[in-house]
Amino acid sequence: MNLPPYQNFPELSSDTLILRKIVEGDIESLVEISFYNALPALTVEDAAEMQERINLDYQNGSSIHWGIADKKSNNIMGTVGYYRGFKNGSGELGCVLKPEFQGKGLMTEAMKLAIKFGINEMKLRKIGAITSGENKPAIQLLKRLSFVKIRDLDDDEVEYVFVK
Repeated sequence: MNLPPYQNFPELSSDTLILRKIVEGDIESLVEISFYNALPALTVEDAAEMQERINLDYQNGSSIHWGIADKKSNNIMGTVGYYRGFKNGSGELGCVLKPEFQGKGLMTEAMKLAIKFGINEMKLRKIGAITSGENKPAIQLLKRLSFVKIRDLDDDEVEYVFVK
């Protein structure tokens, strides 16, 4: 398996977006969608601290977290990545998109890039995702991307797995 950290942080792109490393200048625009261990950032300082933890997780080889940037402006619209380690050749994919960019197919595009990277470059054998059972847009996204529900979890969460 080819897992993080990489000699050069992987940058992935499509016709309209880039998955890239989040830099200090991005933090202020990420406050509203910054989370760590399911806790939201309330301030720029919180978001910066969370990003430091995410960067440390990457350096420790237990995650990879991309900013989803518009290819033309390079502005961050959301994030996508693998979290919680890579035990037994598996990875948990998570994502969040700022509200003004939702419903435009951007997350579908970003997730496809991350899935392809996970399979082809990281050599993951299993890609999972967990979301709230109430999060209908996330559930629709996962189904559209060939994820299937495998079980209900505590706290009204649902686990899905990617099927090739």
